[in-house]
Amino acid sequence: MGFWSHKRLFLAFLILASAIDGALGDAMVSGTVFCDQCKDGQRSLFDYPIYGIKVTMACADSNGQITMSREETTNWFGNYAMRFDGAPDLSNCYAEISSNGQSSNGCGAAAGPAQKLKLMFRMFDMEIYSVDSLLSQPAQPMSFCPRSTNPMPAPVNPVRPPVPVSPPPFKLPPIPRLPPLPPLPPMPPVPFLEASACTHQYWTMPEYKCYWRAVNPEMKVAVVFGLLAARRYGTDMSLWQGLQGRGDPYRTLLREGTTALLNSYNSLEFSYNSISVVTHMNWALMGSQRSVLLTALRFKRANSGYGHDTCKFTPCK
Repeated sequence: MGFWSHKRLFLAFLILASAIDGALGDAMVSGTVFCDQCKDGQRSLFDYPIYGIKVTMACADSNGQITMSREETTNWFGNYAMRFDGAPDLSNCYAEISSNGQSSNGCGAAAGPAQKLKLMFRMFDMEIYSVDSLLSQPAQPMSFCPRSTNPMPAPVNPVRPPVPVSPPPFKLPPIPRLPPLPPLPPMPPVPFLEASACTHQYWTMPEYKCYWRAVNPEMKVAVVFGLLAARRYGTDMSLWQGLQGRGDPYRTLLREGTTALLNSYNSLEFSYNSISVVTHMNWALMGSQRSVLLTALRFKRANSGYGHDTCKFTPCK
């Protein structure tokens, strides 16, 4: 790494330190639960994150007695996050799947082994722990899973088979020409591929609640937008409450950022994708109040469609 790369890394460190300086110490634990479709006990190409799985984190003393435990449910991305006040020592803690919760996809018949917590970051009395992927398994492996990864050994002394005698060629009788197929009906419109931008007022109307897809109104702002959002808005504020914000520049940023995130999941043609919405949100929270207002204004213009994209919502059935 060159000299200027070191300087940029140090500058990013100073910005993050200034953003969290003076905050009370706490610890964050996060991880992901995957559906082990082939029941091979490891992450593979066929596995995917699973929603609605309950995860228990427990800590034991030297005698094996449980001293602290916490339970959380995975979100639509298969992620879970737990926050502990006062930065306790979590070095002797582990996480495991406790039940399949609200999951209805048939991948909660069995659970993989528990995983120990790993300390990833510690600074200013703040600690961040991660957990290796937890696995939830169906009752039986899926039919498309490979049966065996070990090839059959070749014989030591292979016997050369006799050369077959080719039979005389056989000619099929001519096949009559089939009538032409009728034309296919036109494809129905795909809403996800259409350009659509909806303001926060639309997202709070009950007749459009079916458009909340990747996230739900009760999800916490801290889980969706990360640690900086947790510092600014707390760990109890939901996305639905974030849509009600107004007046204060930071609440306006949260309202328009949440609206932009919902629009990015609803339309592939929206100006921001979901990752860029979270990135711009965190950049604004690390900057000045002027940066907060500018980012909120850019989100608001995108949510209004820049005057040419309209909201394609239809009332839910």
